[in-house]
Order: sequence, then C-alpha cells, then structure tokens
Amino acid sequence: MFPELFEIPGTGFIINTYGVLLAIGFLSGMWLAGRFAVADGLPRGEVLDIVLYALIASLVGSRVLLVVVEWESFHRDWRAIFSLDVLRSGGVFYGGLLAAIAASLLLVRWRGLDWWRVADACAPGIALGQFFGRLGCFAAGCCWGRPTTAWCGVRFSERGHELTGVPYGIPLHPTQLYESVATLGLCLALGWLFHRRRFRGQIILAYLFGYAVIRFVIEIWRDDPRGAIGPFSTSQAIALGCAAFAVGAWLVRRRQAATATDADAAAVPSSLPPASPPSSPSLLPPES
Repeated sequence: MFPELFEIPGTGFIINTYGVLLAIGFLSGMWLAGRFAVADGLPRGEVLDIVLYALIASLVGSRVLLVVVEWESFHRDWRAIFSLDVLRSGGVFYGGLLAAIAASLLLVRWRGLDWWRVADACAPGIALGQFFGRLGCFAAGCCWGRPTTAWCGVRFSERGHELTGVPYGIPLHPTQLYESVATLGLCLALGWLFHRRRFRGQIILAYLFGYAVIRFVIEIWRDDPRGAIGPFSTSQAIALGCAAFAVGAWLVRRRQAATATDADAAAVPSSLPPASPPSSPSLLPPES
C-alpha cells in the first residue's frame, strides 16, 4: 500500500502513513469523548486530561504485550525491546486497552469522578480511534490476513514487506479494512445507544462485548504471528475474557440500576392526601 507518505527535504526523516493516521485516531477519539462528556454533564477538561494519560498508558501497554506475545523474537537479545522498530510499531491493541482501563481507574478515582460515566463518554471515541488506526495498519501492511482467492484480496508492496514482513505478490484478506469498517459501525451504534442508555456503564460494556465479537471473528482470517493460548490466538483468548466480563458486569449493573430506581420510587412521598376510609351506611334516620 502506502507505508510512507513523504520525506522531509534535507533531513532524511520519513513521515509514515501509519503514524499520521494513528495521530488522527487519537485526536478524533479525544474530540468525540469531549462531546459525549459535555452531553452527560461531565467536566470536559478533566475528562480530556484522563483520556490523554490513558492514551499514554495504552502506548506502553500495547508494546508490553507485543513483547510478551513475540518473546521468541526478543529473549535472545533483550536490548531489541527498546529498539526504534518496537517504539514505532503499533503494538497489540488489547495490551493498550487493558493498560488504558487500569490507568483511567486510578485517574478517575483521584479526580473524584464516576468511572462508569467517564468510560461511557469515552467508548464511542475508542471505536472511532480504532477506525483510523486500522486504516493506518492497512497502509503500513501490518496485521495482514490469510491468502485468499476472493475478490476482496489485496496485494501489498515490496516496501511494505521490507518494513513489516507482510507477504507480497499474493492476494491477502484485508483484515485491517474488515476491522476498520466494523469499528466505525460500532462507534455509530454506541453513539445511538448513548442517548438511550438505561444505566451507567452500559456504553463501555457494550463496546467491550461488541469489539470482543469483532476481534474474535476477524482473527479467523488474520495470519500475522501473535502467539496462541490453546486453540485460540492471544487476541481471541483475551476477547473471550472481555466478552465474559462485559456480560457479567452488564447483568450486575442493570440489576443495581433497577434496585436504585425502586428505592428512589419508594422514598418519594405521594403528592395526594391519603384517602379517608369509606363510612359505613347508617340504619338510623337522619336527625331532624
């Protein structure tokens, strides 16, 4: 595809397509999180601060999990962990997501905000950021799919092969585009659900479940080596755990919301005066 946009004249510094699209994804995700935060009555500035630090944590977490799943490539030379190739790579998304969640839990507690409300505001932005991020993966040639004879197969360039190791000269499943389109649809669905949610946490849990399904299915057609846990790829195993957590937390949060609603209804006094008991009919004639 187009792994490199252009070179800055006289410097030898190359602007990579992946880096540009990743930056667009970060900025667009932050913008959307700010919009939903305001819509929910949250302080926009504090939410954006939390998002920024969570993004930094995600960059670290994604590369940590990359090293874990590709340990065979690093254990003989641990210094390669700190190489420019690792720093420039996108890492493993689930590692970044888990690190961002952990960081946001600490930051939200420190700021005295409700984590579920903040996470709900951020969820559509996460999906939007993934839409642009996977376009970057497609441009760079990473996260490639299995060979295919279907009409949707794409051939990557020799330059992409040099940078990422993607096979070239044969049509591959464009799994990057599959996920990009799917996460854009997920973003739109979460935005629609945000204004119809029944309890706090519904949007982030819908995201975790929805993306887990998307990622589990797309992994069927991916072909870049990222380790395995039993019969599943590393990302599939994490996706199963995320889906199970999302379903369990959904049921708990919904029950808690229903209990709180019932308690609030019982605590509200009736605005109508109590009805007086009906008088029994008298058998005596009225007094004259």
